[in-house]
Amino acid sequence: MRVRWLSRALANLEKEAQYIATDNPAVAVRTVTAVFAAVDRLARHPAMGRTGRVPGTRELVVSGTPYVIPYRVRGGVLEILRVFHAARSGPSDSKNSRALCKKSVA
Repeated sequence: MRVRWLSRALANLEKEAQYIATDNPAVAVRTVTAVFAAVDRLARHPAMGRTGRVPGTRELVVSGTPYVIPYRVRGGVLEILRVFHAARSGPSDSKNSRALCKKSVA
């Protein structure tokens, strides 16, 4: 399945990587690699994530990391909506995130 990253998702991942890299650049590289590997697996098995907190989405917890990837499948395309740390506010915790996801799902 073809993968499309929303710009917000890529920005989330970049910000997380920069934050991690301030303490440990090697861990930042491993984290980004794990996220991209998870998305590659997801492209082959899009139903493997759990039901998302926002209607019309699913979420994949990236194994070995504290990161969650909200996504959806539309028209045969896997769309990566965001990347966030599980300890931080997720999509259902933010009014703006809910609005963004609803707008994108419509």
